[in-house]
Amino acid sequence: MSEPIRTQETSTQGEPPVSNDPNAAPSPELNRESAQVAATAFLVLFSIVGMALWGLPFYYDFMVQQFGWTRGQVTSGNALSKLLVGPIFGFIAGWMVDRFGPRRLMSAGILMAGAALIGLGSISTLGLFYFFYMLNALGYVCGGPLPNQVLLSRRFERSRGKAMGFAYLGIGLGGAAVPWISHTLVQYFGWQAALRTLGLLILVIALPAALLTKDMPKPKENHTSAGPVPVRTAFTSLPFFLLTLGSMFSIAAVSGAQQNLKLFLSLDLHFSQGQATRVLSLVLAFSIAGRLLMGWLADRFPKKYVMLLIYLLIAASIPLLFAVQSHQAMYAFATVFGIGLGGDYMIVPLMTAEIFGVQLLGRLLGVILTAGSVAEALSPWLVGRLRDSTGSYGAGFLALIGMALLSAAAVVALPKGRKPA
Repeated sequence: MSEPIRTQETSTQGEPPVSNDPNAAPSPELNRESAQVAATAFLVLFSIVGMALWGLPFYYDFMVQQFGWTRGQVTSGNALSKLLVGPIFGFIAGWMVDRFGPRRLMSAGILMAGAALIGLGSISTLGLFYFFYMLNALGYVCGGPLPNQVLLSRRFERSRGKAMGFAYLGIGLGGAAVPWISHTLVQYFGWQAALRTLGLLILVIALPAALLTKDMPKPKENHTSAGPVPVRTAFTSLPFFLLTLGSMFSIAAVSGAQQNLKLFLSLDLHFSQGQATRVLSLVLAFSIAGRLLMGWLADRFPKKYVMLLIYLLIAASIPLLFAVQSHQAMYAFATVFGIGLGGDYMIVPLMTAEIFGVQLLGRLLGVILTAGSVAEALSPWLVGRLRDSTGSYGAGFLALIGMALLSAAAVVALPKGRKPA
C-alpha cells in the first residue's frame, strides 16, 4: 500500500522539494527550531493531557469515599464541563489558532489547567468541583491537542506522522507516570495535597516551554498540486462529516472506558490501590508504543487504514473487561487498549491534513475536537449512570463496544487522501 499519488510539492515553509539524491543536504525540517517545536508539544501534552486529563480519574474513588458522591456525579464533572466549554470555546479556539497562532492560546491553557488541579485539591462541594472541572476543560481546549496539532502540522510536512507520534509520547509518559506519582503523594500527604502538587507541576513543566517557543508562520498551500479546499466546501463535505463522526464515536469509547477504569478496578473488582495503579499505568505505557507505531505507519501507509486499525483495536480491547476473574485478561486489556489509545487522538489531525490540507486545519480541528469533546463528556457519564442504575458495568461496556465499531464503520467510507486536481 502507498500514499495517494501527488504532484511534487514544496514544503510548508516554502523550501525546495526534497531531493532523492542520497548525498543531498538533510531535510530542512530537521533543525534546532523543529526540535524545539516537537519538544514543546511533548511537554505541553505531557502536562495538559497526560497529567490533567488522564490523571483526574485516579482521584474519583477518593471523592466517592470521602464525600459520598455517586459514580455518576464524579464522572458528571467531565460531562458538564465538556458540554458547556467545548461547544462554546472550541470553535473560537480553532479560529484564534488560525488567526493569532497557537503559542498564546497554549500558554493560557496551561495556566488554567494548573489552577484547576490546585483548586480541585481544595474542594469539598459539588459546586466547586464543577467550577474547577470547567476551568480544567477550558485549559484542555486552549492548551491541549488543538494548538499542538496545528503547531506541529505547520512545522512538519514529510515527517508529520513521526513528529506527531513523538509529541504525543508526552501523553503516554504523563499518563503512565501520573498514577505512580499520585499514589506516592497520596500515601504521604493525602489525595487533596497530591492534586495540588500536580497542578503546580503542570505550571513548572509546561509553561516555560510554551513561552520560549516561536509560532510557525501560516503555510502557503502549493499551487501545483491540489489547491486549497474552500471553507464552505470543506465543512459541508461528506469526508468531513465521516471524519467527525468516526472521531466522536472513537473518543467516546476511549473516554468511557478510561474515565471509569479506576472506579471499576477499585470499587467493583476490589483491586488494591497499588494493583489499580499498575493497570492504569500499563494502559498509558502501552499507549507510548501505540503512538510510535501508528506515527511510523502513518508516514508509510494510507492514513485511512491506520485509522481503521486504531479503532478496531479499541473495539477488540473492551470485551476483555468482562473477564473480571482474570488478572491476565485485565493486563491484556491494558496492552491492546493502550496501543489503540496511543494512536486515537494523534491520527485525527493527520487524516484531516491528508484530506483537506493545512490552510484550514485550525478551524476544521476546532469543529472536530469540539464534537469529540461532546462525546468525551457524555460517554463516561453514561457508563457511570448505567453502573449506578443496574449495579454492573456490563451494559456500559457493551455500549462502548458499539461506539468503537461505529467509528470503524465511518472510517471505511473515508477517502484515502486528497486527490490531485
